[in-house]
Amino acid sequence: GIAIMGGADRAEAKWLRADTDNFIIYSEGSEKSLRDFADKLERFDATLSLRFGISRVKEPNRLTIYLVERSEDAGRLTAGRLGPSIAGFYSPDPEGSFAVSNRESTVIKGTPEWQQTLFHEYGHHFMRRYLPAAFPAWFIEGFAEFYSTTDFTKDGKAEIGKPPYGRAYGLLEMPKIPAETLLFQRPGTMRNSGQIDVYYGRAWLLTHMLYSSATRSGQLGAYLGAINKGVEAKKAATDAFGDLKQLDRDLNAYLKQRLSYRTTGDPIPVAGAVTITPLSPADDDLLPLQLERKSASGNEERLVKVRDSLTKLAAQHAGDADVWYELAMAEWDRGKEKRDPGAARASVDKALALDPKHVRANVLLGRIMLDALREKDDPSAADWNAARKPIILANQTNPDDPVPLLAYFQSFAPQGREPPSIAIDGLARAFELAPENGEARINYAFALANRGKFDRAIALAKSIAYDPHGNGDGPALLDRLEAMKAKSEGKAAADDESAD
Repeated sequence: GIAIMGGADRAEAKWLRADTDNFIIYSEGSEKSLRDFADKLERFDATLSLRFGISRVKEPNRLTIYLVERSEDAGRLTAGRLGPSIAGFYSPDPEGSFAVSNRESTVIKGTPEWQQTLFHEYGHHFMRRYLPAAFPAWFIEGFAEFYSTTDFTKDGKAEIGKPPYGRAYGLLEMPKIPAETLLFQRPGTMRNSGQIDVYYGRAWLLTHMLYSSATRSGQLGAYLGAINKGVEAKKAATDAFGDLKQLDRDLNAYLKQRLSYRTTGDPIPVAGAVTITPLSPADDDLLPLQLERKSASGNEERLVKVRDSLTKLAAQHAGDADVWYELAMAEWDRGKEKRDPGAARASVDKALALDPKHVRANVLLGRIMLDALREKDDPSAADWNAARKPIILANQTNPDDPVPLLAYFQSFAPQGREPPSIAIDGLARAFELAPENGEARINYAFALANRGKFDRAIALAKSIAYDPHGNGDGPALLDRLEAMKAKSEGKAAADDESAD
Protein backbone atom coordinates (compact mmCIF):
# COMPACT_ATOMS: atom_id res chain seq x y z
CA GLY A 1 0.00 0.00 0.00
CA ILE A 2 0.93 3.62 -0.36
CA ALA A 3 1.02 3.93 3.44
CA ILE A 4 4.52 2.44 3.50
CA MET A 5 5.79 4.69 0.73
CA GLY A 6 9.41 5.57 1.35
CA GLY A 7 9.73 2.84 4.01
CA ALA A 8 11.64 4.07 7.03
CA ASP A 9 11.26 7.77 6.14
CA ARG A 10 7.49 7.58 6.53
CA ALA A 11 7.70 8.64 10.20
CA GLU A 12 9.42 11.96 9.34
CA ALA A 13 7.31 12.86 6.32
CA LYS A 14 4.29 14.97 7.18
CA TRP A 15 1.53 15.93 4.81
CA LEU A 16 0.77 19.61 4.35
CA ARG A 17 -2.44 21.06 2.94
CA ALA A 18 -2.57 24.18 0.77
CA ASP A 19 -5.89 25.98 0.26
CA THR A 20 -6.27 28.40 -2.65
CA ASP A 21 -9.32 29.89 -4.37
CA ASN A 22 -9.59 26.95 -6.77
CA PHE A 23 -7.58 24.06 -5.31
CA ILE A 24 -6.94 21.92 -2.24
CA ILE A 25 -3.42 20.53 -2.55
CA TYR A 26 -1.80 17.87 -0.35
CA SER A 27 1.95 17.35 -0.40
CA GLU A 28 4.64 15.73 1.73
CA GLY A 29 7.24 18.17 0.41
CA SER A 30 8.44 21.38 2.05
CA GLU A 31 6.16 24.32 2.75
CA LYS A 32 8.13 26.51 0.34
CA SER A 33 7.86 24.05 -2.56
CA LEU A 34 4.13 23.64 -1.88
CA ARG A 35 3.56 27.41 -1.84
CA ASP A 36 5.47 27.86 -5.13
CA PHE A 37 3.54 24.99 -6.60
CA ALA A 38 0.15 26.40 -5.51
CA ASP A 39 1.02 29.85 -6.90
CA LYS A 40 2.06 28.35 -10.20
CA LEU A 41 -1.09 26.26 -10.48
CA GLU A 42 -3.34 29.27 -9.74
CA ARG A 43 -1.41 31.24 -12.36
CA PHE A 44 -1.90 28.43 -14.88
CA ASP A 45 -5.61 28.34 -14.11
CA ALA A 46 -5.80 32.14 -14.56
CA THR A 47 -3.96 31.81 -17.90
CA LEU A 48 -6.50 29.29 -19.24
CA SER A 49 -9.43 31.36 -17.94
CA LEU A 50 -8.12 34.50 -19.68
CA ARG A 51 -7.36 32.55 -22.83
CA PHE A 52 -10.94 31.24 -23.10
CA GLY A 53 -12.67 34.37 -21.82
CA ILE A 54 -14.06 32.68 -18.71
CA SER A 55 -14.70 35.04 -15.83
CA ARG A 56 -14.03 33.13 -12.66
CA VAL A 57 -15.00 33.78 -9.11
CA LYS A 58 -13.78 31.67 -6.21
CA GLU A 59 -14.60 28.05 -7.11
CA PRO A 60 -17.17 26.59 -4.65
CA ASN A 61 -16.28 23.01 -5.64
CA ARG A 62 -12.48 22.97 -5.71
CA LEU A 63 -10.25 20.36 -7.32
CA THR A 64 -8.21 18.22 -4.89
CA ILE A 65 -4.62 17.46 -5.86
CA TYR A 66 -2.29 14.92 -4.25
CA LEU A 67 1.45 15.28 -4.81
CA VAL A 68 3.15 11.95 -4.21
CA GLU A 69 6.90 11.64 -3.94
CA ARG A 70 7.80 9.77 -7.14
CA SER A 71 6.20 9.28 -10.53
CA GLU A 72 6.16 5.50 -9.94
CA ASP A 73 3.99 6.07 -6.83
CA ALA A 74 1.43 7.75 -9.07
CA GLY A 75 1.72 4.93 -11.60
CA ARG A 76 1.25 2.32 -8.88
CA LEU A 77 -1.98 3.99 -7.76
CA THR A 78 -3.50 3.36 -11.18
CA ALA A 79 -2.43 -0.30 -10.82
CA GLY A 80 -1.36 -0.44 -14.44
CA ARG A 81 -4.84 0.55 -15.65
CA LEU A 82 -3.36 3.49 -17.56
CA GLY A 83 -0.02 1.92 -18.50
CA PRO A 84 3.27 1.59 -16.62
CA SER A 85 4.76 4.97 -17.54
CA ILE A 86 2.03 7.10 -15.95
CA ALA A 87 3.48 9.93 -13.84
CA GLY A 88 0.12 11.35 -12.80
CA PHE A 89 -3.58 11.07 -13.55
CA TYR A 90 -6.91 12.88 -13.29
CA SER A 91 -10.09 11.26 -12.02
CA PRO A 92 -13.46 13.01 -12.44
CA ASP A 93 -14.66 10.85 -9.56
CA PRO A 94 -18.36 10.88 -8.51
CA GLU A 95 -17.16 11.65 -4.95
CA GLY A 96 -15.23 14.68 -6.22
CA SER A 97 -12.64 15.15 -8.93
CA PHE A 98 -9.01 14.73 -7.96
CA ALA A 99 -5.63 14.71 -9.67
CA VAL A 100 -2.40 13.00 -8.70
CA SER A 101 1.05 14.19 -9.71
CA ASN A 102 4.54 13.74 -8.32
CA ARG A 103 7.31 15.91 -6.90
CA GLU A 104 10.26 14.52 -8.87
CA SER A 105 12.56 17.27 -10.07
CA THR A 106 13.45 15.81 -13.50
CA VAL A 107 13.67 18.66 -16.00
CA ILE A 108 13.48 18.12 -19.76
CA LYS A 109 14.67 21.33 -21.42
CA GLY A 110 12.75 23.96 -19.56
CA THR A 111 9.85 22.82 -17.41
CA PRO A 112 9.96 20.12 -14.72
CA GLU A 113 8.23 16.89 -15.68
CA TRP A 114 5.88 17.01 -12.67
CA GLN A 115 4.69 20.42 -13.86
CA GLN A 116 3.95 19.13 -17.37
CA THR A 117 2.19 16.09 -15.92
CA LEU A 118 0.02 18.18 -13.64
CA PHE A 119 -0.72 20.88 -16.23
CA HIS A 120 -1.72 18.12 -18.68
CA GLU A 121 -4.12 16.58 -16.14
CA TYR A 122 -5.46 19.98 -15.10
CA GLY A 123 -6.02 20.77 -18.80
CA HIS A 124 -8.45 17.81 -18.88
CA HIS A 125 -10.26 19.08 -15.78
CA PHE A 126 -10.46 22.64 -17.11
CA MET A 127 -11.84 21.48 -20.45
CA ARG A 128 -14.46 19.23 -18.85
CA ARG A 129 -15.54 21.76 -16.28
CA TYR A 130 -15.39 25.10 -18.11
CA LEU A 131 -15.60 24.43 -21.87
CA PRO A 132 -19.14 23.09 -22.39
CA ALA A 133 -18.80 21.38 -25.78
CA ALA A 134 -18.07 18.00 -27.30
CA PHE A 135 -14.44 17.51 -28.29
CA PRO A 136 -12.99 14.64 -30.34
CA ALA A 137 -10.50 12.33 -28.60
CA TRP A 138 -7.40 13.60 -30.44
CA PHE A 139 -8.15 17.22 -29.50
CA ILE A 140 -8.84 16.35 -25.84
CA GLU A 141 -5.28 14.98 -25.66
CA GLY A 142 -3.80 17.59 -28.01
CA PHE A 143 -5.24 20.41 -25.91
CA ALA A 144 -3.90 18.94 -22.66
CA GLU A 145 -0.45 18.42 -24.23
CA PHE A 146 -0.42 21.89 -25.82
CA TYR A 147 -1.04 23.64 -22.50
CA SER A 148 1.05 21.23 -20.40
CA THR A 149 4.30 22.99 -21.36
CA THR A 150 3.06 26.44 -20.29
CA ASP A 151 5.63 28.25 -18.19
CA PHE A 152 6.02 31.68 -16.66
CA THR A 153 8.69 34.36 -16.93
CA LYS A 154 10.17 35.87 -13.75
CA ASP A 155 7.58 38.67 -13.91
CA GLY A 156 4.67 36.25 -14.34
CA LYS A 157 3.99 36.42 -18.10
CA ALA A 158 2.74 33.14 -19.53
CA GLU A 159 4.69 31.34 -22.27
CA ILE A 160 2.25 29.16 -24.21
CA GLY A 161 2.91 26.56 -26.90
CA LYS A 162 6.43 25.31 -26.11
CA PRO A 163 7.34 21.85 -27.44
CA PRO A 164 6.81 18.82 -25.16
CA TYR A 165 10.40 17.55 -25.38
CA GLY A 166 9.43 14.31 -23.65
CA ARG A 167 7.49 13.40 -26.83
CA ALA A 168 10.43 14.11 -29.17
CA TYR A 169 11.44 10.48 -29.67
CA GLY A 170 7.90 9.38 -30.49
CA LEU A 171 7.41 12.34 -32.82
CA LEU A 172 10.71 12.09 -34.68
CA GLU A 173 11.81 8.44 -34.57
CA MET A 174 8.64 6.31 -34.40
CA PRO A 175 6.34 5.50 -37.36
CA LYS A 176 4.05 8.48 -37.87
CA ILE A 177 0.29 8.16 -37.36
CA PRO A 178 -1.41 9.58 -40.48
CA ALA A 179 -3.63 12.63 -39.80
CA GLU A 180 -6.67 10.64 -40.93
CA THR A 181 -6.04 7.87 -38.37
CA LEU A 182 -5.41 10.48 -35.67
CA LEU A 183 -8.72 12.22 -36.41
CA PHE A 184 -10.91 9.11 -36.34
CA GLN A 185 -9.27 6.40 -34.22
CA ARG A 186 -9.81 6.19 -30.46
CA PRO A 187 -6.51 6.28 -28.52
CA GLY A 188 -7.63 3.27 -26.45
CA THR A 189 -7.39 1.06 -29.53
CA MET A 190 -3.63 1.72 -29.70
CA ARG A 191 -2.42 -0.91 -27.37
CA ASN A 192 1.25 -0.34 -26.55
CA SER A 193 2.69 2.69 -24.79
CA GLY A 194 4.92 3.46 -27.79
CA GLN A 195 1.88 3.96 -30.02
CA ILE A 196 0.13 5.96 -27.30
CA ASP A 197 3.23 8.17 -27.01
CA VAL A 198 3.19 8.78 -30.78
CA TYR A 199 -0.56 9.51 -30.56
CA TYR A 200 -0.06 12.16 -27.85
CA GLY A 201 2.81 13.72 -29.80
CA ARG A 202 0.87 13.82 -33.08
CA ALA A 203 -2.22 15.18 -31.33
CA TRP A 204 -0.04 17.93 -29.83
CA LEU A 205 1.50 18.71 -33.24
CA LEU A 206 -1.88 18.97 -35.01
CA THR A 207 -3.26 21.17 -32.20
CA HIS A 208 -0.14 23.39 -32.36
CA MET A 209 -0.39 23.71 -36.15
CA LEU A 210 -4.10 24.56 -36.11
CA TYR A 211 -3.59 27.13 -33.33
CA SER A 212 -0.51 28.73 -34.92
CA SER A 213 -0.46 28.31 -38.71
CA ALA A 214 -1.72 31.38 -40.59
CA THR A 215 -2.80 29.29 -43.60
CA ARG A 216 -5.09 27.18 -41.39
CA SER A 217 -6.51 30.01 -39.31
CA GLY A 218 -10.15 29.44 -38.29
CA GLN A 219 -10.20 25.77 -39.34
CA LEU A 220 -10.18 24.30 -35.81
CA GLY A 221 -13.16 26.46 -34.78
CA ALA A 222 -15.09 25.47 -37.92
CA TYR A 223 -14.35 21.77 -37.33
CA LEU A 224 -15.35 21.79 -33.63
CA GLY A 225 -18.46 23.83 -34.45
CA ALA A 226 -19.54 21.27 -37.07
CA ILE A 227 -18.99 18.33 -34.69
CA ASN A 228 -21.11 20.04 -32.04
CA LYS A 229 -23.88 20.62 -34.60
CA GLY A 230 -23.95 16.87 -35.20
CA VAL A 231 -22.08 16.77 -38.54
CA GLU A 232 -20.55 13.32 -39.12
CA ALA A 233 -16.85 13.25 -38.08
CA LYS A 234 -15.35 12.64 -41.54
CA LYS A 235 -17.44 15.31 -43.21
CA ALA A 236 -16.68 17.82 -40.42
CA ALA A 237 -12.94 17.17 -40.89
CA THR A 238 -12.86 17.41 -44.70
CA ASP A 239 -15.12 20.49 -44.75
CA ALA A 240 -12.83 22.28 -42.31
CA PHE A 241 -9.36 20.99 -43.24
CA GLY A 242 -9.79 20.11 -46.91
CA ASP A 243 -7.93 17.11 -48.30
CA LEU A 244 -6.78 14.99 -45.32
CA LYS A 245 -3.74 13.64 -47.19
CA GLN A 246 -2.63 17.25 -47.65
CA LEU A 247 -3.27 17.89 -43.96
CA ASP A 248 -0.91 14.98 -43.21
CA ARG A 249 1.77 16.36 -45.55
CA ASP A 250 1.44 19.80 -43.94
CA LEU A 251 1.72 18.21 -40.51
CA ASN A 252 4.96 16.42 -41.45
CA ALA A 253 6.36 19.66 -42.88
CA TYR A 254 5.28 21.59 -39.78
CA LEU A 255 7.32 19.25 -37.57
CA LYS A 256 10.49 20.26 -39.46
CA GLN A 257 9.89 23.99 -38.98
CA ARG A 258 11.11 26.03 -36.07
CA LEU A 259 8.07 26.08 -33.81
CA SER A 260 7.12 29.34 -32.20
CA TYR A 261 5.46 29.90 -28.86
CA ARG A 262 3.62 32.96 -27.55
CA THR A 263 4.31 35.06 -24.47
CA THR A 264 1.42 37.06 -23.02
CA GLY A 265 1.85 40.84 -23.13
CA ASP A 266 1.03 41.27 -19.45
CA PRO A 267 1.86 39.28 -16.35
CA ILE A 268 -0.95 36.90 -15.37
CA PRO A 269 -2.48 38.15 -12.13
CA VAL A 270 -3.26 35.64 -9.40
CA ALA A 271 -6.10 36.33 -7.00
CA GLY A 272 -6.44 35.05 -3.46
CA ALA A 273 -3.94 33.95 -0.85
CA VAL A 274 -2.42 30.52 -0.37
CA THR A 275 -2.97 29.13 3.14
CA ILE A 276 -0.82 26.22 4.24
CA THR A 277 -1.64 24.06 7.26
CA PRO A 278 -0.12 20.84 8.60
CA LEU A 279 -2.55 17.94 9.01
CA SER A 280 -3.55 16.52 12.38
CA PRO A 281 -1.83 13.22 13.26
CA ALA A 282 -5.03 11.30 12.39
CA ASP A 283 -5.41 13.05 9.01
CA ASP A 284 -1.71 12.59 8.31
CA ASP A 285 -2.08 8.81 8.78
CA LEU A 286 -5.40 8.77 6.93
CA LEU A 287 -4.47 10.68 3.79
CA PRO A 288 -2.44 7.99 1.97
CA LEU A 289 -5.16 5.42 2.75
CA GLN A 290 -7.87 7.74 1.48
CA LEU A 291 -5.94 8.22 -1.77
CA GLU A 292 -5.42 4.46 -2.01
CA ARG A 293 -9.17 3.83 -1.56
CA LYS A 294 -10.20 6.45 -4.11
CA SER A 295 -7.73 5.04 -6.65
CA ALA A 296 -8.65 1.39 -6.07
CA SER A 297 -12.16 1.67 -7.51
CA GLY A 298 -13.56 -1.78 -8.21
CA ASN A 299 -10.34 -3.59 -7.30
CA GLU A 300 -11.46 -6.03 -4.59
CA GLU A 301 -7.97 -7.07 -3.48
CA ARG A 302 -6.81 -3.47 -2.97
CA LEU A 303 -10.05 -2.44 -1.27
CA VAL A 304 -9.82 -5.30 1.24
CA LYS A 305 -6.19 -4.33 1.99
CA VAL A 306 -7.08 -0.69 2.48
CA ARG A 307 -10.11 -1.62 4.60
CA ASP A 308 -7.88 -3.73 6.87
CA SER A 309 -5.38 -0.86 7.22
CA LEU A 310 -8.26 1.52 8.02
CA THR A 311 -9.59 -0.90 10.65
CA LYS A 312 -6.20 -0.68 12.43
CA LEU A 313 -6.19 3.10 12.04
CA ALA A 314 -9.71 3.36 13.52
CA ALA A 315 -8.46 1.51 16.61
CA GLN A 316 -5.63 4.08 16.89
CA HIS A 317 -7.79 7.16 16.22
CA ALA A 318 -11.16 6.03 17.57
CA GLY A 319 -12.29 9.62 18.16
CA ASP A 320 -11.86 10.75 14.53
CA ALA A 321 -15.03 10.84 12.39
CA ASP A 322 -13.14 10.97 9.07
CA VAL A 323 -11.31 7.72 9.82
CA TRP A 324 -14.60 5.91 10.54
CA TYR A 325 -16.14 7.40 7.38
CA GLU A 326 -13.22 6.20 5.23
CA LEU A 327 -13.51 2.73 6.78
CA ALA A 328 -17.24 2.67 5.93
CA MET A 329 -16.49 3.76 2.35
CA ALA A 330 -13.77 1.13 1.88
CA GLU A 331 -16.36 -1.52 2.78
CA TRP A 332 -19.12 0.07 0.68
CA ASP A 333 -16.87 0.51 -2.38
CA ARG A 334 -16.44 -3.26 -2.61
CA GLY A 335 -19.78 -3.34 -4.44
CA LYS A 336 -23.11 -5.05 -4.05
CA GLU A 337 -21.85 -8.65 -4.26
CA LYS A 338 -18.89 -8.41 -1.89
CA ARG A 339 -19.66 -5.72 0.69
CA ASP A 340 -20.91 -6.27 4.24
CA PRO A 341 -23.65 -3.61 4.64
CA GLY A 342 -23.80 -4.19 8.40
CA ALA A 343 -20.08 -3.40 8.78
CA ALA A 344 -20.41 -0.28 6.59
CA ARG A 345 -23.41 0.85 8.65
CA ALA A 346 -21.60 0.29 11.99
CA SER A 347 -18.64 2.43 10.85
CA VAL A 348 -20.83 5.21 9.43
CA ASP A 349 -22.84 5.28 12.70
CA LYS A 350 -19.57 5.77 14.63
CA ALA A 351 -18.58 8.64 12.31
CA LEU A 352 -21.95 10.35 12.79
CA ALA A 353 -21.91 9.83 16.58
CA LEU A 354 -18.65 11.84 16.59
CA ASP A 355 -19.77 14.41 13.98
CA PRO A 356 -23.56 14.40 13.37
CA LYS A 357 -23.23 16.87 10.47
CA HIS A 358 -20.45 15.01 8.61
CA VAL A 359 -21.61 15.69 5.02
CA ARG A 360 -20.30 12.60 3.26
CA ALA A 361 -21.09 10.23 6.16
CA ASN A 362 -24.71 11.42 6.02
CA VAL A 363 -24.84 10.77 2.27
CA LEU A 364 -23.44 7.28 2.79
CA LEU A 365 -25.94 6.58 5.60
CA GLY A 366 -28.76 7.57 3.21
CA ARG A 367 -27.38 5.27 0.52
CA ILE A 368 -27.07 2.35 2.96
CA MET A 369 -30.69 2.90 4.12
CA LEU A 370 -31.99 3.19 0.54
CA ASP A 371 -30.14 0.01 -0.40
CA ALA A 372 -31.69 -1.87 2.53
CA LEU A 373 -35.17 -0.80 1.36
CA ARG A 374 -34.59 -2.52 -1.99
CA GLU A 375 -34.38 -5.81 -0.13
CA LYS A 376 -37.49 -5.08 1.95
CA ASP A 377 -41.00 -6.22 0.94
CA ASP A 378 -43.20 -3.25 0.10
CA PRO A 379 -41.49 -0.39 1.99
CA SER A 380 -43.79 2.56 2.80
CA ALA A 381 -43.43 6.16 1.59
CA ALA A 382 -42.38 6.99 5.18
CA ASP A 383 -39.51 4.44 4.91
CA TRP A 384 -38.22 6.10 1.73
CA ASN A 385 -38.50 9.57 3.26
CA ALA A 386 -36.58 8.41 6.35
CA ALA A 387 -33.76 7.11 4.12
CA ARG A 388 -33.57 10.48 2.35
CA LYS A 389 -33.36 12.44 5.59
CA PRO A 390 -29.57 12.16 6.12
CA ILE A 391 -29.01 13.11 2.45
CA ILE A 392 -31.16 16.23 2.93
CA LEU A 393 -29.17 17.09 6.09
CA ALA A 394 -25.92 16.72 4.10
CA ASN A 395 -27.20 19.16 1.48
CA GLN A 396 -28.28 21.67 4.14
CA THR A 397 -24.85 21.42 5.79
CA ASN A 398 -22.99 22.09 2.53
CA PRO A 399 -25.20 23.35 -0.34
CA ASP A 400 -22.11 23.62 -2.61
CA ASP A 401 -21.28 19.92 -2.45
CA PRO A 402 -22.66 18.21 -5.59
CA VAL A 403 -22.63 14.72 -3.98
CA PRO A 404 -25.75 15.09 -1.75
CA LEU A 405 -27.64 16.76 -4.63
CA LEU A 406 -26.91 13.83 -6.95
CA ALA A 407 -27.69 11.26 -4.22
CA TYR A 408 -31.06 12.91 -3.55
CA PHE A 409 -32.00 12.81 -7.23
CA GLN A 410 -30.91 9.16 -7.49
CA SER A 411 -32.95 8.17 -4.42
CA PHE A 412 -36.23 8.17 -6.39
CA ALA A 413 -35.35 5.48 -8.97
CA PRO A 414 -35.28 2.52 -6.52
CA GLN A 415 -38.66 3.69 -5.18
CA GLY A 416 -40.02 3.63 -8.74
CA ARG A 417 -41.02 7.29 -8.41
CA GLU A 418 -40.55 10.15 -10.88
CA PRO A 419 -38.11 12.57 -9.23
CA PRO A 420 -39.96 15.74 -8.14
CA SER A 421 -38.99 19.13 -9.60
CA ILE A 422 -36.89 19.99 -6.54
CA ALA A 423 -34.74 16.88 -7.16
CA ILE A 424 -34.27 17.80 -10.85
CA ASP A 425 -33.32 21.36 -9.88
CA GLY A 426 -30.83 19.89 -7.40
CA LEU A 427 -29.41 17.68 -10.14
CA ALA A 428 -29.02 20.73 -12.40
CA ARG A 429 -27.07 22.42 -9.59
CA ALA A 430 -24.91 19.29 -9.06
CA PHE A 431 -24.11 19.35 -12.78
CA GLU A 432 -23.31 23.07 -12.63
CA LEU A 433 -20.91 22.43 -9.71
CA ALA A 434 -19.24 19.37 -11.29
CA PRO A 435 -19.97 19.12 -15.04
CA GLU A 436 -16.93 16.85 -15.35
CA ASN A 437 -18.70 14.16 -13.29
CA GLY A 438 -19.97 11.67 -15.88
CA GLU A 439 -22.65 10.27 -13.56
CA ALA A 440 -24.17 13.72 -12.92
CA ARG A 441 -23.96 14.53 -16.64
CA ILE A 442 -25.68 11.31 -17.74
CA ASN A 443 -28.42 11.64 -15.11
CA TYR A 444 -28.97 15.25 -16.11
CA ALA A 445 -29.05 14.41 -19.82
CA PHE A 446 -31.81 11.83 -19.25
CA ALA A 447 -33.72 14.15 -16.89
CA LEU A 448 -33.68 16.81 -19.63
CA ALA A 449 -34.77 14.26 -22.26
CA ASN A 450 -37.65 13.14 -20.02
CA ARG A 451 -38.75 16.77 -19.95
CA GLY A 452 -38.60 16.93 -23.76
CA LYS A 453 -35.37 18.99 -23.88
CA PHE A 454 -33.70 16.59 -26.33
CA ASP A 455 -31.20 18.89 -28.04
CA ARG A 456 -29.61 20.00 -24.77
CA ALA A 457 -29.60 16.37 -23.55
CA ILE A 458 -27.90 15.14 -26.73
CA ALA A 459 -25.30 17.93 -26.54
CA LEU A 460 -24.41 16.84 -22.98
CA ALA A 461 -24.14 13.18 -23.97
CA LYS A 462 -21.88 13.98 -26.94
CA SER A 463 -19.09 15.20 -24.71
CA ILE A 464 -19.13 11.77 -23.03
CA ALA A 465 -19.37 9.87 -26.31
CA TYR A 466 -16.08 11.35 -27.57
CA ASP A 467 -14.10 11.28 -24.34
CA PRO A 468 -11.02 9.04 -24.68
CA HIS A 469 -11.01 8.47 -20.90
CA GLY A 470 -14.61 7.26 -20.82
CA ASN A 471 -15.45 3.59 -20.38
CA GLY A 472 -16.73 3.34 -23.95
CA ASP A 473 -20.46 3.41 -23.20
CA GLY A 474 -20.84 7.02 -24.41
CA PRO A 475 -21.93 6.18 -27.97
CA ALA A 476 -24.67 3.82 -26.67
CA LEU A 477 -25.99 6.59 -24.40
CA LEU A 478 -26.08 8.95 -27.33
CA ASP A 479 -28.02 6.38 -29.38
CA ARG A 480 -30.58 5.99 -26.59
CA LEU A 481 -31.17 9.75 -26.40
CA GLU A 482 -31.40 10.06 -30.21
CA ALA A 483 -33.95 7.21 -30.17
CA MET A 484 -35.98 8.95 -27.43
CA LYS A 485 -35.98 12.12 -29.52
CA ALA A 486 -37.04 10.28 -32.71
CA LYS A 487 -39.80 8.45 -30.83
CA SER A 488 -41.08 11.68 -29.33
CA GLU A 489 -41.03 13.43 -32.73
CA GLY A 490 -42.78 10.44 -34.33
CA LYS A 491 -45.46 10.53 -31.64
CA ALA A 492 -45.92 14.29 -32.09
CA ALA A 493 -46.30 13.85 -35.87
CA ALA A 494 -48.84 11.02 -35.35
CA ASP A 495 -50.79 13.20 -32.88
CA ASP A 496 -50.84 16.03 -35.43
CA GLU A 497 -52.23 13.70 -38.09
CA SER A 498 -54.97 12.33 -35.82
CA ALA A 499 -55.85 15.92 -34.85
CA ASP A 500 -56.37 16.74 -38.54
